[in-house]
Amino acid sequence: MEPDDSPGLPAKLKDCGSFEVESTELFIVEGDSAAKAVEVARNRTLQAVMPIQGKPLNPLRSSRELVAEYPCWQDIISAMGCGWDTDFDLSKIRYERVVLLFDPDADGIHGSMLVLIFFYRWMRPLLEAGRIHLVRAPLYEITYDGVVEPIYLVAEDARINVADRLISEGKTNVVKKRFRGLESIGPAILRRYCVNPTTRNSAPMQVADAEAAIEVFSPEHK
Repeated sequence: MEPDDSPGLPAKLKDCGSFEVESTELFIVEGDSAAKAVEVARNRTLQAVMPIQGKPLNPLRSSRELVAEYPCWQDIISAMGCGWDTDFDLSKIRYERVVLLFDPDADGIHGSMLVLIFFYRWMRPLLEAGRIHLVRAPLYEITYDGVVEPIYLVAEDARINVADRLISEGKTNVVKKRFRGLESIGPAILRRYCVNPTTRNSAPMQVADAEAAIEVFSPEHK
């Protein structure tokens, strides 16, 4: 079945083919290029993809009226189908889980945390139920002479530590490649480390994770 881009759903949502909620996922990604990359790597039957553009409006600094008018937040609300704030109804949700998959850089981390805070403020039962997952995409690929499989790392400090260790072990031609967004990772690696639920680097987010993000990005609201 082809994905259902139905009237009333966000224009840029690439929906999944299944009409059953069980095992379905909505990937929220950063921009059209990332969405196209995930579309290639996804399971079209069970995984939907929707991009948001630019850094989201801070949901803790915004009134309900402003959130209701902001395209990014309204696209998420429309795609989810379960309402928000006092109108939230978990039984009406269109997906089993939401997966935040943003570029592996500072802007991507900031953007994903703002989306997490949005769910914390306006759809908190999703967090309480463990229905929001965060994927950490690889930031670096390290290869060296004789390597069987490249090493993929999600943090700058890990890159430095691993590269130094490999050199100290006598590995030659240690090459460190930094990915510039999800579209630069490549479909096979993106599928393995970010998209496939059985192999990706993901974790369910909790209320405490959102509150930790608030400490960093909106400490005045803690």
